[in-house]
Amino acid sequence: MSPAFNYYVSLLKLCCESQNQTQAKKLHCLILKTITHPETLLLNNLISTYRKLGNLAYAHLVFDHIPQPNLFSWNAILSIYSKLGRLSQMQQIFDLIPFRDGASWNLAISGYANYGSSTDAVGVYKLMLKDAAMNLNQITFSTMLILCSNCQWMDLGRQFHGQILKFGFGSYVFVGSPLLDMYAKLGLIYDAKLYYDEMRERNVVMCNTMIIGLMRCGMVEESKRLFHGLKERDSISWTTMISGLMQNGMEREAVDMFREMRLAGFTMDQFTFGSVLTACGSLWALGEGKQIHAYVIRTDNKDNVFVGSALVDMYSKCKSIKSAETVFKRMTQKNVVSWTAMLVGYGQNGFSEETVKIFFEMQRNGVEPDDFTLGSVISSCANLASLEEGAQFHCQALVSGLISFMTVSNALITLYGKCGSMEDSYQLFVEMNTRDEVSWTALLAGYAQFGKANETIDLFERMLASGLKPDGVTFIGVLSACSRAGLVEKGLQYFQSMIKEHGIIPIPDHYTCIIDLLGRAGRLEEARNFANKMPCHPDAVGWATLLSSCRVHGDMEIGKWAADSLIELEPQNPASYVLLSSLYAAKGKWNEVTQLRRRMRDKRVKKEPGYSWIKYKGKVHVFSADDQSSPFLGQLYAELEKLNCKMIEEGYIPDMSSVLHDVEESEKIKMLNHHSEKLAIAFGLIFVPPGLPIRVIKNLRVCGDCHNATKFISKITQREILVRDAVRFHLFKDGTCSCEDFW
Repeated sequence: MSPAFNYYVSLLKLCCESQNQTQAKKLHCLILKTITHPETLLLNNLISTYRKLGNLAYAHLVFDHIPQPNLFSWNAILSIYSKLGRLSQMQQIFDLIPFRDGASWNLAISGYANYGSSTDAVGVYKLMLKDAAMNLNQITFSTMLILCSNCQWMDLGRQFHGQILKFGFGSYVFVGSPLLDMYAKLGLIYDAKLYYDEMRERNVVMCNTMIIGLMRCGMVEESKRLFHGLKERDSISWTTMISGLMQNGMEREAVDMFREMRLAGFTMDQFTFGSVLTACGSLWALGEGKQIHAYVIRTDNKDNVFVGSALVDMYSKCKSIKSAETVFKRMTQKNVVSWTAMLVGYGQNGFSEETVKIFFEMQRNGVEPDDFTLGSVISSCANLASLEEGAQFHCQALVSGLISFMTVSNALITLYGKCGSMEDSYQLFVEMNTRDEVSWTALLAGYAQFGKANETIDLFERMLASGLKPDGVTFIGVLSACSRAGLVEKGLQYFQSMIKEHGIIPIPDHYTCIIDLLGRAGRLEEARNFANKMPCHPDAVGWATLLSSCRVHGDMEIGKWAADSLIELEPQNPASYVLLSSLYAAKGKWNEVTQLRRRMRDKRVKKEPGYSWIKYKGKVHVFSADDQSSPFLGQLYAELEKLNCKMIEEGYIPDMSSVLHDVEESEKIKMLNHHSEKLAIAFGLIFVPPGLPIRVIKNLRVCGDCHNATKFISKITQREILVRDAVRFHLFKDGTCSCEDFW
């Protein structure tokens, strides 16, 4: 070995450490100038240097000029092609190696395994078993076990276990950890436990792997026993337990274990903080989340993108959106996870418009969305019923290829359903290659909200026939469809089958659907009996639903009972006062209406004002009853006057029961004519081009008079008018409504 060898090797090492490719090339030139016949060992170091610097061309050039490459030379160049996934060149080099050792075989196997050619990896292993079994080692078996785990090869994995024992590697912890992990990922936790118990020597890595496997299979108590029995624990042991507890729905215990870990003096990393912050978010534990945030600031993780994203998520789930914004803005580095956390946070807190804005800001910053990000922003468009922007995101999904992800397709089905475009929703559903329960439920919910009971029930039966299991959300859609179509007996049958056949425990939403089912059909006494027999009292929505039915059917006794129950449950909820006022007004009991309004005033209960809005050329135009703020005021009221005259000619009679004020009849007619949805429809008739549907959204349930008037307007103007109120969709066309006057 020449005196210059150590000198050049040390300089090459410095080039690798500093990632200085220019200096490496200069050093290469110096070697060629100063040494006539460089030693093979020195050239091998040069190949390794270029490999570490990512310069394949120069590495191969050096290899080609080695007069007599040794095994290290061959393995060095083979390693480059293996790690870069150049599989055809890797195989060519492998075939040319005159004498292969274990490293050669392992490089070929790992190359195929890491780049998706799993069967080729198994093929090389079989050839190795046949021609070079003496070269089998820990790395070989570890690679094959990880491959079986990733490919879900249960039988082959067990065969490898047998060969591990046959060749004497059963006691090696380097092999033991991936073997345990494979069994756990394949759901064979008892095989994993049996192997773990038989191991004479176990290190902390194997113990941690076993804990992960047990937690993954929901065996929390077994995990706890193993953890508390460990003689040696490291930070990963603690983090594994915290993460496992959180994933198994034991968030409180996860937070408590975090405290124990901190008291024990162990170092916490991004995964520790990420898991415990997720637990705090699930618990809505804002105070503890803030304490952990303060601790993060005092550690090296304050600028960690993973921890920052977890903090944004925690604050969002705890309804502290301003704190989430502050953390997000202070993050020095942001990735798609960070942006998605903020975007989802806005959506969770009802700021759907902000969700769309931050999505565009993310793209301006050069961050491309993944399927979860795109699905989330489409869901926000669905909440806004913003068909224009949603359609743009649909185009983006097609161009980017993200449409192939179920998260995106399901969100689009929901979007079109909530925007009343059921044809587009159904077309997307049909075009999906694979569908899950969410896909079926999304389409089903769209049909249900449109009141298409037959389509909803047919789709539900097809879902059952396909072998998919409906969940509670699916049944809410089915029950509400039955309610809106008046299919009482069918709805009651589905409610019983949900409990008895599908084992789903009803939640308040299911009970409310049944109250609505009976109440809409006028079976108010049955609805009252059902409410009394519920395992718990109805929630506010349940009582309001019953009260609304009493208003429609004029049942004063049950209506008063429902209103009193709602007031007792939520004294500040205006729904009880408003609905009961409507009931009294319909009966002409104006003294009672006055008394109710006085009670509201004394208790400082504010009625939610009715709003309707319509989107035109990217701008949302919002209207309230008797609106005086619109810049198009004159045009709107003139249009309504003109329509009113034509409607009366066609036989329209104003429904005075929709007015809750004891005023003159002429004043009542004027008040009815200036309702918010009528103003929004007038705007649409003036500005939305003929041939396009007019889409109006209302925050409250559409009143009877506006519903009747809109039918007349659709007939007179020959326009398609789609109104989405707080209850359902109404498609008005040629003087009829899709709800068939049952809503």
